[in-house]
Amino acid sequence: MSSRGLKQAHFNLFIHGVGHHSAAWRARDSHAERLRTVEYYTELAQIAERGKLDAIFFADGHSNSITAAEDGPLWHLEPLTLLSAISRETERIGLVSTVSATFYTPFHAARLLASLDWISEGRVGWNVVTSMFDAEAQNHGLEKMPEHAVRYGRAEEFVDVVLRLWESWPDEAILIDREQDPDGGPGRYVDGTQLTELNHSGEHFSVRGPLNVPRPPQGHPVLFQAGASEQGRDLAARRAEAIYAVAYDLHAGREYRSDMRQRITAAGRAPDSVAIMPGLVTYVGSTMEEAQAKQRALDELLPVENSLRQLSVFIGQDASGWDVDARVPELPALKDFTGPKGRYATVLRIIETEQPTVRQLLGRLAAGGGHCTMVGTPESIASEIELWLDEGGADGFNLMPPSLPYGISNFVDHVVPELQRRGRFRTEYEDSTLRGHLGLDIPGPSPAETKP
Repeated sequence: MSSRGLKQAHFNLFIHGVGHHSAAWRARDSHAERLRTVEYYTELAQIAERGKLDAIFFADGHSNSITAAEDGPLWHLEPLTLLSAISRETERIGLVSTVSATFYTPFHAARLLASLDWISEGRVGWNVVTSMFDAEAQNHGLEKMPEHAVRYGRAEEFVDVVLRLWESWPDEAILIDREQDPDGGPGRYVDGTQLTELNHSGEHFSVRGPLNVPRPPQGHPVLFQAGASEQGRDLAARRAEAIYAVAYDLHAGREYRSDMRQRITAAGRAPDSVAIMPGLVTYVGSTMEEAQAKQRALDELLPVENSLRQLSVFIGQDASGWDVDARVPELPALKDFTGPKGRYATVLRIIETEQPTVRQLLGRLAAGGGHCTMVGTPESIASEIELWLDEGGADGFNLMPPSLPYGISNFVDHVVPELQRRGRFRTEYEDSTLRGHLGLDIPGPSPAETKP
């Protein structure tokens, strides 16, 4: 809460190519030619830092395909390597990367993240995922992805071991005692009695330990999670310190946040200590008409044939012959749909609430999919954000600009000042760590992490 008693927003910038709209790269002023340069991503991070955002965030994937590569730039540089470079050109902004519990080992992940937390002086977060696609598994010596339950069982053990590894070399163990002791013994760099061999032998991992990097500045880099399934929500409730979510509208946001807060409480944790941050796509204009024009300009760049093919998958019927400038034809009710219901339910909600043309529907799905979209002026968007905060739909948002860098510049230069004026967002950083930005304490070792 602010000194005025108003709930404060949290914001992360989700960096994805040249924007989350799948046609953004086709715009004449896009930065598609710069996607292989560290300078491009550094500039985005510096814009986010100028706006006093909590963090930047990179998703990650472990596969590519010829079709996907032809359709647009879904790839980027490996995020942990990239964040290491970005950390040297920024001062306060948090740095969050996705880490796959299916493809990393605990020791490798713990070492990378601890090193990056030291390099950035305490600004790192990790978004734990189990990954999804067989194509990813096939790049790691597997024929297909393990079953859902197996992946989440592995993720539970993965998180547990990583946390214990970070406690295996406490910072206070470093002595740097250069002098010989009175009995003539050599000096000691480390008090080895304080280091812990885990000797962990579990269902998925065997790890001796200790880690070869001292305990990170934050104790534990901040753990993000995006729990959607039952197992995912339970893992997030037990472990996550911030949660990414998908919520098309305030009702969905309120429903998800309420469910997660109940699960967090049942896990014996304080629900107010975990920020829940749905994705948010914004089109910002000085007038509503200008904002709508920005949205329309990107939608008109969509390759219609490819987009209709994708829509056909979502709705379980052939949409290739639909008139893109006509209203969306009537679709079966959710109860009568036999395919994956999550995305189909989102399609039905968009149709019901927005009554879009086919082209407009394609644009909504192309920019953020099922995530909330706000189109309007800085004042109207700030008011919508306030509504979500006050009505229990969110503790903040994972910003998904449809185009980059313009989308985040518009948000930082126009929406952020409006939220600051209303007392809803910080005007200066009050801390130098990501934990500090999120109001989290540095954790002490749990009983399972201390030596007997």
